[in-house]
Amino acid sequence: MLKTRVTELFGIEHPVIQGGMQRVSTAELVAAVANAGGLGFLSALTQPTPEALAQEIKRTQQLTDKPFGVNLTILPSMTPPPYEEYARVIVESGVKVVETAGRSPEPFMPMFNEAGVKVVHKCTSVRHAKKAEQVGCAAVTIDGFEAAGHPGEDDIPSLVLVPRAVEELSVPVIACGGFSDGRSLVAALSLGAEAISMGTRFVATQESPAHANLKQRLVEASELDTQLIFRKFRNTARVFKNTVSVEVANIERREGTEFGDVAELVSGKRGAVVLESGDLEHGIWWAGISAGLIHDVPTVDQLVSGIVNDAKAIINQRLAALVKA
Repeated sequence: MLKTRVTELFGIEHPVIQGGMQRVSTAELVAAVANAGGLGFLSALTQPTPEALAQEIKRTQQLTDKPFGVNLTILPSMTPPPYEEYARVIVESGVKVVETAGRSPEPFMPMFNEAGVKVVHKCTSVRHAKKAEQVGCAAVTIDGFEAAGHPGEDDIPSLVLVPRAVEELSVPVIACGGFSDGRSLVAALSLGAEAISMGTRFVATQESPAHANLKQRLVEASELDTQLIFRKFRNTARVFKNTVSVEVANIERREGTEFGDVAELVSGKRGAVVLESGDLEHGIWWAGISAGLIHDVPTVDQLVSGIVNDAKAIINQRLAALVKA
């Protein structure tokens, strides 16, 4: 067993976490992660209403009796979702772990603290991680530049960003961005992190709701198959490289381009079609550089147990032999 402050904090068996992913982190995947001994996060905003989230939490509770959490991503918007209502549903459902991302969870901390909910905030910089600790987060997830989604604007990879966060923080650090296997877990632990969080790797599992075409494309991918977009708008995003994402990047390079010039290409509706239909050129879809290390589509249990067993073998055999030498 690999015992860390993260496994103790959340009452889980393995220091392996499945981060919240829009339209992917549903009950079947999250429950499978929990049953495998890891910690999975439902995506709150995948559900169209707070009431729908309550039902998804209930479905997950019917599939597992082990700990799991809910991701609540807080983003600026002209017409924001009812974040407080989603937060209240989480509290009232009995879920005891929340993963927040985007804006600071500070406005919701009194509600979560009163209910005994532990908050993990996703950060892309040390300065934001320190702020998360200050407002009372129980742990932070550090997203290196390798990560899918929005890896920030500092372009610092996990190899440097994770130990920098460990140096500055007293709460546990969870490493995210480029992590996918037993080697990754050992590397993260050696950097001072106390768990790894994976998104792209969990997409390519049997319990993931993503279309089989997408999973197979991840198996075929190399480390060169992601594309950075939204750089011009200071909202950098890492997605899979396809005709749409390359077109978006090319449009951005033109003088005077505004977000409205690419908005239709990057719409969430188009991305949903990709996941559901398997038409991989219909829109953008998230993927991290770790896609280059995905070579199969296992069950979640096979993936988690394989990661942990490989990590133990590396620590007990390869690294131990080096010390003896």
